[in-house]
Amino acid sequence: MGAVELILVRHGESEGNLAAAEAERIAAETIAVPARDADVVLSPRGREQAEALGAHLAELAADDVPQSLWVSPYLRAQQTADIALRTAGLDLPRRLDERLRDRELGITDALTSLGVERRLPLEAERRRWLGKFYYRPPGGESWADVALRVRSLLADLDREEDGRRVLIVCHDAVISLFRYVAERIPEAELLEHARLHPIPNAAITRLARPSGEGSWTATVISSAAHLAAHGADVTQHVGEPDPQEVR
Repeated sequence: MGAVELILVRHGESEGNLAAAEAERIAAETIAVPARDADVVLSPRGREQAEALGAHLAELAADDVPQSLWVSPYLRAQQTADIALRTAGLDLPRRLDERLRDRELGITDALTSLGVERRLPLEAERRRWLGKFYYRPPGGESWADVALRVRSLLADLDREEDGRRVLIVCHDAVISLFRYVAERIPEAELLEHARLHPIPNAAITRLARPSGEGSWTATVISSAAHLAAHGADVTQHVGEPDPQEVR
């Protein structure tokens, strides 16, 4: 057997999310990120979202409460987990795992889609040719690279979390690729869903397999209902046809 449920949570709204939204609003070529990606912190609204997540966790029935925590080492994910668990009054065994970090964007980091087109036109053309799933920017990762991380991590979850419900706090692309691997979703279907339905900050996706073996089934997908229920605003991310992720 292995883990029986994964409770996947995107981190709360970050200062990087705000900077990216502003860059898109003014059609800038660069994003005024406040720190290196690993050190970007939650915005005030992101902290409220994490508190609302914690209030939701506190209301769960005993057989729905997570029993352990795996979290991205990036600061915004750790802050989300810390605030949520403190609010919920939960003290869970914790593991930081670098395989849960956000996708590395390499030389395209801190560039908007417009910035990539204007400053790195050959990369923009190569990205169009290869497609979102397989394009790897120099110094960065493709979605396929992140999928390999997820496959490795799932194997460790099965070895270390036998019969347990696991809370995983990480990033939107990583959550999408958990679904791709765990549910065996076709690549084209995954990319279309990610394009049209961005994962809200602090949203919950639950994957279950009561037997602890085999493929997973999504019982909840990118739900942010708990945020409104506990008085927190939902960050609106519009669907994007371009591969650049919003951090």
